[in-house]
Amino acid sequence: MTVVAVRVLTIADYDQAMAVWQRSGLHSLRPSGRDSREAFAEQLTSGTQKLIGLELHGNLVGVVLTTHDGRKGWINRLAVLPELRRRGYAQQLVAEAERVLRSQGITVIAVLIEPDNQESLALFQQLGYAELPGMHYLSKRESADA
Repeated sequence: MTVVAVRVLTIADYDQAMAVWQRSGLHSLRPSGRDSREAFAEQLTSGTQKLIGLELHGNLVGVVLTTHDGRKGWINRLAVLPELRRRGYAQQLVAEAERVLRSQGITVIAVLIEPDNQESLALFQQLGYAELPGMHYLSKRESADA
């Protein structure tokens, strides 16, 4: 029997979450900056960020991060280990991310997907997310690790 559990993670799960992101090929990680253990601990205590994990037989195999600004929620860094993809685990993580954001009063949920990540684009479109034509994503950063 397959035992799957989805739960909100804590800073104690930091190393495992980073390992899932790294093994999944997520290249936006900034472990020396905004994703350092110290920065993550601070972000998790803010109340506006939740780290959600999917465990299979007690092993962390998927992770997603939710954030919000009080008006709009974001689903960030969705990752499932490559060898376990296409089994519905990403959908379970997205459903839990949406549930967590809605429980915080958030009714608009968004996601940014990198242009070469067609699998994620297809997943979110399948889940009812619509692309907004003509939108541009811009950012201003203090450093490459910000």
